[in-house]
Amino acid sequence: MILFSHRGNLHGPLPERENSPRYIEEAISLGYKVEIDVWSINGVYFLGHDGPVFEINHNWLENKPLLCHAKNAEALERMISNPAIHCFWHEEDKYTITSKGYIVSYPGFCEAGQKTIVMKPEFHNTRVKNCYGVCSDYISSYKENKHKEYSNFTSTR
Repeated sequence: MILFSHRGNLHGPLPERENSPRYIEEAISLGYKVEIDVWSINGVYFLGHDGPVFEINHNWLENKPLLCHAKNAEALERMISNPAIHCFWHEEDKYTITSKGYIVSYPGFCEAGQKTIVMKPEFHNTRVKNCYGVCSDYISSYKENKHKEYSNFTSTR
């Protein structure tokens, strides 16, 4: 099972650090893939959840263990045109497909298959078994229990 840090988080949400390049690189250095929020404004890429905050170069998004969540149409159009960037778009769709053919489930909806990345299962007490990956703010908890069946994990929110 592939473990995705949600916005760089390992042990719970840290809004002041989320989506910052340094925070993301720290999670990557520990062996995680990272789901990030990407904007494109007038041809310039930015990271940030609620809006564009951290300016980045397009090369930074390429060929890294990143799963890029396009936050606006320009970001989606630019990233989907670059095969070196793994990206997707969703709002409240139960499922969406990534540019590399994986399924991303919206939190709370999961009939996980071998190509499914389950988003934030701890918030909905979702079973995660036989799926491709898990994306969580508490991803270190999954890594620590990697030899156990991941089911009904509850966060300490």
